[in-house]
Amino acid sequence: MKFSWKGLQRKPHGNRLSDNQIVVNRDAFVCRRELSMPIVSITDYTFPSLDIEESLIRAAGGELRIGNDKRVEALKRLAADADAVITQFAPINAEVIAAMQQARVIVRYGIGVDNVDLDAARARGIPVCNVPDYCIDEVADHTLAFILGVTRQVVPNTLHVRDGKWGLATPLDQLRTLRDQTVGLVGFGRIGREVAARLAPFKCRRLVHDAFVPADTVRASGCEPVSLDELLAQSDIVTLHCPSTPQTKKLLNDDSLGRMKQGSVVVNLGRGDLIDSGSLIAALQSGKIAAAALDVFEQEPLPLDNPLRSMPNVITASHIASASPKSVRTLRETAAKIAIMALRGEPLPNMVN
Repeated sequence: MKFSWKGLQRKPHGNRLSDNQIVVNRDAFVCRRELSMPIVSITDYTFPSLDIEESLIRAAGGELRIGNDKRVEALKRLAADADAVITQFAPINAEVIAAMQQARVIVRYGIGVDNVDLDAARARGIPVCNVPDYCIDEVADHTLAFILGVTRQVVPNTLHVRDGKWGLATPLDQLRTLRDQTVGLVGFGRIGREVAARLAPFKCRRLVHDAFVPADTVRASGCEPVSLDELLAQSDIVTLHCPSTPQTKKLLNDDSLGRMKQGSVVVNLGRGDLIDSGSLIAALQSGKIAAAALDVFEQEPLPLDNPLRSMPNVITASHIASASPKSVRTLRETAAKIAIMALRGEPLPNMVN
């Protein structure tokens, strides 16, 4: 359905119009500009093109404006007269939000929204929406791949053979049987539950810490609800699936890593800032943490001189665990459709503020 401009009546008020001076019919788009197309601005993206978004937004009667400059001044210019803003990794901070003159929604390409200042958006009355269910299976699959990659030393043994060698690439005691491991899941949302379900056939013990999920729900999944301290002390493998909040940032630091079992493993496919990178590097170098498997980092791209790039006991990926043709298409279509819903004045899904 395209936007209908029929029935749009404006009352002049100097050089601008306020919302309460515009009367619209059911299909009309409330707009302050004189007979202009509604604007959807995309701040940044990592896709080959934006053909999916452009097709949907144009079919709905909107105009797409594209930027790929994450500097604050560039973001302010792009968002200033946008009716909807879609963002991927750009910092949508209070300054950028203050520049938005008529935004009706900020949509995040993805689940996490830590690059958007939710309080500033709430203060301006701008809803922030995410796409919480587009990559559940992909990230859960990738988590299992990481866990098995570490416990079965897949990467070192591959490189060993590639280098013309034969036999074990690592000491025998670094090859673990998952059935004999205790896996601790921090966070039991959609992804955490799918990871737990995938672990079940391996018959390992599964611990869960999530302050927002009832203990009975955890037990119903065959897992044990525990405190964070208990999880850290008892787990051979700790995998992070919680959002980035003021309470969870640097959740794994010198203190918490020190409370983990000697020779345990850290897996993170959640948010990069859940781990203090310096603390993890030190723990890996000392042997306190035997190995890590990481898809997300405090700083992205990961700096070329960061030791995590070259440590033999670390598996890394460049924030790609969510990727598959299906998931990326779902992500892009959903983000564009939420923006269109905001332009039409329809109730919005997945509001996080």
